[in-house]
Amino acid sequence: MGQAPDPASERDRLTRWRLVLGGEEADGIGDAVNLDADDLHRDEALRQLYDADRRGGLGASAPRVARWLGDIRGYFPSSVVQVMQADAMERLGLTQLLLEPELMEAVQPDINLVTTLVGLGRVIPERSKATARAVVRTVTDQLEQRLRAETVQAVTGALNRAARTRRPRPSDIDWPRTITANLRHYQPEHQTVIPERLVGHARRARRVERHIILCIDQSGSMAESVVYASVFGAVLASLRSVATRLVVFDTQVVDLTEELDDPVDVLFGVQLGGGTDINQALAYCEGLITQPTDTILVLISDLYEGGIAEEMLRRAAAITAGGTTMIALLALSDSGRPSFDADHAAALAAIGVPAFACTPDQFPSLMATAIERRDVAVWAAANDVVTAHGDDD
Repeated sequence: MGQAPDPASERDRLTRWRLVLGGEEADGIGDAVNLDADDLHRDEALRQLYDADRRGGLGASAPRVARWLGDIRGYFPSSVVQVMQADAMERLGLTQLLLEPELMEAVQPDINLVTTLVGLGRVIPERSKATARAVVRTVTDQLEQRLRAETVQAVTGALNRAARTRRPRPSDIDWPRTITANLRHYQPEHQTVIPERLVGHARRARRVERHIILCIDQSGSMAESVVYASVFGAVLASLRSVATRLVVFDTQVVDLTEELDDPVDVLFGVQLGGGTDINQALAYCEGLITQPTDTILVLISDLYEGGIAEEMLRRAAAITAGGTTMIALLALSDSGRPSFDADHAAALAAIGVPAFACTPDQFPSLMATAIERRDVAVWAAANDVVTAHGDDD
């Protein structure tokens, strides 16, 4: 005999469908459910957004929109709020209203909002700039808190492993590792280990051991990648053993290395949109390379080249032939499968420049692989990334 359905659970299910379908005659629910006070507020917030084309929606009043944003933050979970904010900007044309301080103070900061504000950077009025920067800082601080520890651990660990030597000076011997590596040579009669292989670190002054160049396409489609790259750039710049440069480009090249300590300054120094000249950007980065075998060049671009593609490929080949590790990241984002020029990505992969997209959580491991001079293409094949051919490995 089957178990009778729980009436309360059934009402919750019908309530959710009622909110989704909007309560019109065609929703099929009719009078089967009555909304309580909170659900009525939720229904009204959804109606103003998703029925806006038929009923006038939120109108053009910034105070009214600010109240609506406050309502949805009170009645929906954070993940739903972010979706509704994004939908509101698309469906109701709220982009220009984001230039109002009172509206920006009402929104829930997230990476989608940051990319919108960065895109508006040049037109944000003076009265709104401080609020816009505060919103962007909230998000970049959250991202840095999330990503810093793993990045620092991965990079410093890779540097330490890369510096190990089997002929260390006495003061540089790593005795715990040496003993572990030689346990099979334990001498019972002497109750000691006779080490045949010493493990230690080469003597190092506090010097730069790797040079990292982040070369970022600032076309509009790369907005989320620009945000994440600015955060990683700040983290890498804080490490003494790594010299980090950050370059952004469209049809012009701008070196933002001096702003690296503050991702907010970087982001408001970016001009999203415009054309793309990857070849010109690579030419500039090539001029920054002084120690090729210790340099990692990360090109973050969807590879829709507006310049001379053949020259771009020749320059990339010359950079890798000189000993620099070069990687083409088609996207550095959580947004899923990116759009990119598959022909250019495959051509780069064919000349030894691995081309794939990765998430921010994968980036520390990628950098560790490059620092240790391991095969980045092998790393990509072992991880769930979008490759140059557009397939998930």
